[in-house]
Amino acid sequence: MSAVRKTLTSAVSAAILAGGLTLGAAGSASAATCPSSASPVIDGASASWTLRCSGNNVTVSGWLQDTRADGKCALVRINAGNGDYQPKSACSSGTREQFSFTFHGTKKAQVRLAIA
Repeated sequence: MSAVRKTLTSAVSAAILAGGLTLGAAGSASAATCPSSASPVIDGASASWTLRCSGNNVTVSGWLQDTRADGKCALVRINAGNGDYQPKSACSSGTREQFSFTFHGTKKAQVRLAIA
């Protein structure tokens, strides 16, 4: 195999592997409106959250837990419909963190569970 072909094959393989690992490390997300809840589980993390609205505000509250001793953290990323963003992390296997964030001027939020 020529050096150029070998280099190209290695680069393509690395890109495919990296893309697969990135997809495997994050839970699915979609913008949700009130009331709604979710309890996603991915390899290394679990979480549960609820969206509640009052007036023109949304509150996202729940917990997340790191479930694997891998040196990484469980991470919840919240993108509110008004452009605000809040992350919350739990690090070390077995660690569970509570969270509650209120976003003003919106009734929706996108919440995603990931490993970082």
